[in-house]
Amino acid sequence: MTIGRRTSSPVHQDRTADAAERARTVATRPLASVQALGLGTSRLLAAATLDAGRVLVVVPRSGGLAAAVREAPEGDLPAKVTVTSRSVQPLRNPLRAQLELAGWLTPVPTEDEADLVLAFAAVRPDDVLLDVGLTATLLRLDLAEVLLHEGGGCTEITPEDYAAARPDPLGAAEDELMSEHTGPLAELRARVQAWAGDDPVHLLGLDRHGVLFRVEPRTGCYDLRVPFPAPLTSTGELPGAVRTLLSCAR
Repeated sequence: MTIGRRTSSPVHQDRTADAAERARTVATRPLASVQALGLGTSRLLAAATLDAGRVLVVVPRSGGLAAAVREAPEGDLPAKVTVTSRSVQPLRNPLRAQLELAGWLTPVPTEDEADLVLAFAAVRPDDVLLDVGLTATLLRLDLAEVLLHEGGGCTEITPEDYAAARPDPLGAAEDELMSEHTGPLAELRARVQAWAGDDPVHLLGLDRHGVLFRVEPRTGCYDLRVPFPAPLTSTGELPGAVRTLLSCAR
């Protein structure tokens, strides 16, 4: 097992996985907000990073952010998009990671809008995309800085590395996979619980490198990973990988 250090905030560390990959995985999560110069923070209708690394956001057409971008003297508006990853498990603090994408919001040319909506839908389907051009507006974020907050620390990723990375292949189906394999994962959690003693252990999530658990002592918490023998390349490899972990645990 690989273990994060004890901390007063959740720890979700994976020293073996590439930080850019983890950042791209967090970017697939639905909870996103934007902080723009002079406008404070507001929730986005949707946000996505396309396969090629371009960052797009959907905002209300009648909102202040869309107007501020249209009226920006330089043609763009400094802004920071924050995407939050939270566990669906019943945890004391469900926060897993936060991704900050800072740069400049610019309008999407009308002639490119239809193609970009389709590209957006390919990586993050959302009904709000049907409103683009009507009550919603599509904006592009030209990246200048990428920061991944996890494990009580922060990793800076170059925009080039972020664009070149791809999300974890298990990320999009993580919740479904945990539901489908409840029995084996519960058995693995029980074995981690035996290792942790009296401190409650909860299933936190999955990625291609292993199974993640949250350990919650009376104060603070920490996360640990039970690593697979080798990184997975598809969701179909998960059952065999978990069986191997259970066999090793026995």
